[in-house]
Amino acid sequence: MRAFIDYLTAYLRSTSRPAFIITILFVASLVAVNYTIGIESRIHALPWYLALAGFFLFYGAVLALVWGLQAQCWPTSAFGLAGGPDSVASPEWNRTPIGQPKFLILLGLAPLYFALKMVHWDLLPLLPHSLPFPWDHYILLILQLPLKLLLLFGFLQLCRKTGLLPGDNLTDAVGLTRRNFNALPYFGLLLLLIPLIALASTQPDFLRVYPKVKNLAFLNGYARPMWPWRLLYELSYGLDFLSIELFFRGLLVVAFFNYVGQAAILPMAAFYCTIHFGKPLGECISSFFGGLILGVLAARTRTILGGLIVHLGLAWLMELGGWLGSLWQH
Repeated sequence: MRAFIDYLTAYLRSTSRPAFIITILFVASLVAVNYTIGIESRIHALPWYLALAGFFLFYGAVLALVWGLQAQCWPTSAFGLAGGPDSVASPEWNRTPIGQPKFLILLGLAPLYFALKMVHWDLLPLLPHSLPFPWDHYILLILQLPLKLLLLFGFLQLCRKTGLLPGDNLTDAVGLTRRNFNALPYFGLLLLLIPLIALASTQPDFLRVYPKVKNLAFLNGYARPMWPWRLLYELSYGLDFLSIELFFRGLLVVAFFNYVGQAAILPMAAFYCTIHFGKPLGECISSFFGGLILGVLAARTRTILGGLIVHLGLAWLMELGGWLGSLWQH
């Protein structure tokens, strides 16, 4: 745990303070606008092709603005700080995004993938017509997230084959490796979050969203017992957090680090916050700082496994908290 604090301290000490502060203010203004007029809900209400374009433009604009902000506030020589575990400014990392076409292509493709993930995939016409309600809806529900994870793996593999992702293999390129990995501190970090989850589980806005498994209410009266169908749903739900870690900490931090060093972390955290716009306000605000912390740890350890432990554990603890909170409320 001490190493975690050292990593974060080193990051905050070496990053551009104006860029950091202005990014926080920018993200805070986006959060305020979203929870006033509903940016995400308005995009979701559009036809799928317009929603796809809307999410792509929105996420792309957030990334472009934060990257542009860093370029203005951070001297060229400061891009790529923290080139190694014990280094604050390593000359080999003194590279900016400008003049790196592979990086710029990845930077453009990233919001396109996530826009595809955000729109609803209407797979119902692909299911057998003999499949009755509610099982057609159930299968549609649990297939969405695994298929989107497969899309991400396909996207990353394509980037690897075309040379956009540096590294000897895909697992190393996106941090799916056990090297430099010690699970114990991450479980300790998860334990520290339990009181916060317990507190959140008493809040009405939290209980309106969690537990997610209540989305299976349409199965009531059709399935007895319900627990196998709920378990399968929770496993499918858990796969979404693998895709989140793989995309945000794997692609946007570990892979991007090879191009621009620690400059990859702040834009990722801003982007990560915007995907929580449909969540309770407290969760959305904390996601920026949580994403920043996990980004620093991923950049330093070059693995996303620790972040996956924290994120997946947090997700299932929130499911448990939502269930217990609902029982207490009733």
